[in-house]
Amino acid sequence: MLKKKSIFQHLHFDYFSATPKYMQLVNEIIKAVNEGKISKDEILPSINEMSFEFEISRDTAEKGYKHLKDLGVLGSVPGKGYFIKNIDIQQKLKVFLLFNKLSAHKKIIYDSFAAALGDTASIDFYIYNNDYSVFKRLIQQKANEYTHYVIIPHFIDGGENAHEIISTIPTDKLIILDKLIPEIKGKYGAVYENFEKDIYGALEQALPSLSKYHTLKIIFPKSTYYPQEILSGFTNFCQQYAFTSKIVHSIINEPVKEGVVYINLKETDLVFLIEKILATKMKVGKHVGVISYNETPLKKIILNGITTISTDFDMMGKKAAQLILDHSTAHIPIPFSLNLRPSL
Repeated sequence: MLKKKSIFQHLHFDYFSATPKYMQLVNEIIKAVNEGKISKDEILPSINEMSFEFEISRDTAEKGYKHLKDLGVLGSVPGKGYFIKNIDIQQKLKVFLLFNKLSAHKKIIYDSFAAALGDTASIDFYIYNNDYSVFKRLIQQKANEYTHYVIIPHFIDGGENAHEIISTIPTDKLIILDKLIPEIKGKYGAVYENFEKDIYGALEQALPSLSKYHTLKIIFPKSTYYPQEILSGFTNFCQQYAFTSKIVHSIINEPVKEGVVYINLKETDLVFLIEKILATKMKVGKHVGVISYNETPLKKIILNGITTISTDFDMMGKKAAQLILDHSTAHIPIPFSLNLRPSL
């Protein structure tokens, strides 16, 4: 029992982390083995003991042990339990992954990123909910703990000083995702969207379908983390191709009118917009158009298919992982694409 207690002392769960608990268990055991705190042939606590000690479900503990067994780290003997089978574990990469929020498309980034790294790295995943103070605190608390820091920098308030805290991270460890911050200097990796250029290009691709409408309205909340460059690209397009345009800060009080295309960014705004359209006799794709930001599986089905303009989130995750594996500081743009469907 003393052995088991000593093992518990070397394992630490971060209950504020978005990293699945079973993966935290996997990463902590591998870390303890690599640091020599757990020895070869050492018996691990039972699944029930692990579950009780760290207040995690039995299924979570079992899933962690199974993953370690699949990696060849653990062996098992019926009646005796699990033991350390292999201490030669090649997992030198430790990644701090920081997202502004978790959504359907952010999950795509996470899944492709984690899959591309595979078992070569452990990932600690955190979410700061667009709150700069939480963002700052997490980076300060986790300084010098990781081989790489992968960060999506989107804020509702206070983000004007984000470059200062991000610049405390060594550039050879830094990868910026989704949005570039010009104030960050030095050679660091980045996989990003060019928001102004990309919305302009996507709307250009949609011109044949847009030609039956006279007005484009973009639903862009006053308080939002979405980059202002989106509005610049939208306005430039409308001026170039002679569309009447309007920036709508709240769809709740905006009347739905014939001949108008509505571009939404937030999923909640899309719900309000659809409800408003369904309350009229207008047909989507004939009298009124809908374009939604960011591709998700549901948008292929809703209203017989909603037109989206979206970056390739799967590619974004894979490219970020590749920068880590290649020790690269390249800057890789991920362009938008137009997914044209009956809503336009």
